Amino acid sequence: ETVTLKCNFKTDGRLREIVWYRVTDGGTIKQKIFTYDAMFNTNYSHMEDYRRREDLVYQSTVRLPEVRISDNGPYECHVGIYDRATREKVVLASGNVFLTVMSPPNNISVLAENTPAPFSRYQAQNFTLVCTAKGGKPAPSVYFKRDGELIEVISYTEPSTSERAAGSAGWRGARPLISRDLDETKLQRSLSLLDPEGRSARLYTESPQRVHTQGQQAYEPSPATEVIPETVVSREFPRWVHSTDPLYYFSHTQIPQSDGSVVVQARLTWTLNPQLDNDALFSCEVKHPALSMPMQTEITLASPKGPKLFMTPTRAKVGDTVRISVQGFQNEVFPEPLFTWTRVGGRLLDGSAEREGRELILERVPAELNGSMYRCTAQNPLGSTDTHTRLIVFENPSMMKNTQNPNSKYFMQHSISTMYEMIRHV
Repeated sequence: ETVTLKCNFKTDGRLREIVWYRVTDGGTIKQKIFTYDAMFNTNYSHMEDYRRREDLVYQSTVRLPEVRISDNGPYECHVGIYDRATREKVVLASGNVFLTVMSPPNNISVLAENTPAPFSRYQAQNFTLVCTAKGGKPAPSVYFKRDGELIEVISYTEPSTSERAAGSAGWRGARPLISRDLDETKLQRSLSLLDPEGRSARLYTESPQRVHTQGQQAYEPSPATEVIPETVVSREFPRWVHSTDPLYYFSHTQIPQSDGSVVVQARLTWTLNPQLDNDALFSCEVKHPALSMPMQTEITLASPKGPKLFMTPTRAKVGDTVRISVQGFQNEVFPEPLFTWTRVGGRLLDGSAEREGRELILERVPAELNGSMYRCTAQNPLGSTDTHTRLIVFENPSMMKNTQNPNSKYFMQHSISTMYEMIRHV
């Protein structure tokens, strides 16, 4: 916005000059930004960039167009009047004003903490969403919603930086596991939230005791690969099905920045229930006095489904380096999945039992790997899925030529010797 700084004064003396200063470093430095010289009826800027961002509207008023966070701070107006007695001496008076510049956040994002992480079939685990809002001044308020409804949370104090420095695993472990044992009645209530197709319905979290906070392209298998239909791990959790009214724990931290803005990180933690949390829509909303309406970003929790595998080269020959990589999924996956590669019925080419990563590299494949099958397991805390591909290794003509040359030479020498003996005999 454009800000106008006014310097109001009264005098019956003869005006000499009006000077505007910007005060920095707690008042130790005063930077002259504009001067009005009454003797010559001229005004000029003292800014180093000479962009004339400041305009002297009237003799005592300065206008700052498109203020930035860096313009925040105190300003002083100094007025010089000729002394009546001497007509040469200048008497000075000054006043000050503090300009407070607000800035809305310029970026918000949501990620899952401590990911990628495996899928737990037999034990409950905490899950944390972290919403980060950057660029706000003053600090914005941040809150979460689930399926469009404000989540009722229990606030807790975030561990200090020194405690977190002891190790992220220990820090996470220090949090109480949010879980509750259920009787058969609660189990039936939990299962009743699933619709006829097995998808989770809207989560109801009304509790007056709690505190409110604010197309990918289709994949065509290559000629050298045989794609086997995926095997989805059964999602049955009879030992740790939770209440349909989970406890959500909320905390936030504020990190001041050198430019005067504040980075806000808000955390939402609860015990994950893959049966109900799959396909749940979570949104992080940010309110700020400089915004007419909240900023928002959304994520949908989803387990990986149908990894699309791609093999290069598409026609692998003996001695080639083969790369098998995951190019995408049939759905949008959140959080980031963990990829594990294994060979069905044996070890990988380097002798290891498994490899992690989005890509499996097989260097200088031998003919013995022809027909071998590889499994890619993609998993996140919401679920796991397996996809298989078969490696077809073709003969390498150049390698066959090199290996057959010695035999061919021996065969020719043997044939010539035999023919010579036959001629002598005749």
